[in-house]
Amino acid sequence: MFRYEMIQKFNGTEMMIYKYIISNAEKIPYMTIRELASEVYVSTSTILRFCNKIDCGSYSDFKVQFCRYMKERADLIPGFDLEQLLHYFQGTTTSAFEEKVLEGAKLIREAEMVIFVGLGSSGALARYGARFFSNFGKFSVGLEDALYPLMEMSYPKTSVVALSVSGETMGVIETVRKFQTHGCKILSITNDPNSTIAKISDWNISYCLEPQTINGGFNATSQVPVLFLIEALARRIF
Repeated sequence: MFRYEMIQKFNGTEMMIYKYIISNAEKIPYMTIRELASEVYVSTSTILRFCNKIDCGSYSDFKVQFCRYMKERADLIPGFDLEQLLHYFQGTTTSAFEEKVLEGAKLIREAEMVIFVGLGSSGALARYGARFFSNFGKFSVGLEDALYPLMEMSYPKTSVVALSVSGETMGVIETVRKFQTHGCKILSITNDPNSTIAKISDWNISYCLEPQTINGGFNATSQVPVLFLIEALARRIF
């Protein structure tokens, strides 16, 4: 309901209304528009404009959507992420997992440069991956710009590590394809082994957690396995 790009566009008054609503979520379903306006010291017309800005046709519509929004947030089961992560890490103690990681590490070991690619939160992890690999003496860079001009450059003995939870991030897919035209080896870490990125990669490892979304579609799937896999690969390249 309150998407990031929407909140970014709030003016001072709208941000004040937003903060009051979030801080008093339990009261909002029972408040009239006049009561809310009085609490934040604005007019009822200002409240209506705020409702329109967040794609609600009326104050009544806002309250219905807000109740749905709060229910979605409450539906995230406490401890659910821990249960999934424990199950995942149990699977990393097998010989099959070790062989899979060593296979990826071999592709990286043979490269002179490693490029991590990701957008959004995966972009932040791409920066982390590049920095962590550099600690181990492997020249690495993190790329978060899907429009980076790759066609004018050459990439001898380069391995690309693509990061994407869904494995369907269009910017990452296009970037991977550009690197493939330069003969780069493509490794990927995704949540879905049947995704496009996984399928077009020379090597893929997927952590297969149950996907989670919050706040109207934002990805809340844990990326702890991604950090673990990045570090596991780095520790095996020598």
